[in-house]
Amino acid sequence: MSPEDRILAAVSDLPRDFALKVLMDVDKRITDWRASGGGDHDAYIEQQVRYAENVAKAYKKTSTAATVKG
Repeated sequence: MSPEDRILAAVSDLPRDFALKVLMDVDKRITDWRASGGGDHDAYIEQQVRYAENVAKAYKKTSTAATVKG
């Protein structure tokens, strides 16, 4: 699966407005990386994938905890 597909899969279950903010942030970071000479297969790209996945995990954990408390 490509990094782009992994990022989209990670944020697919987030609320639309929240997912958009994450996608815009990651897109800006990757665009800047590429503009500075970075490559598509550099570790920095994988770091951005992990960032999106971690945001999604944190959101799910928080929303699950709020549901259980509610």
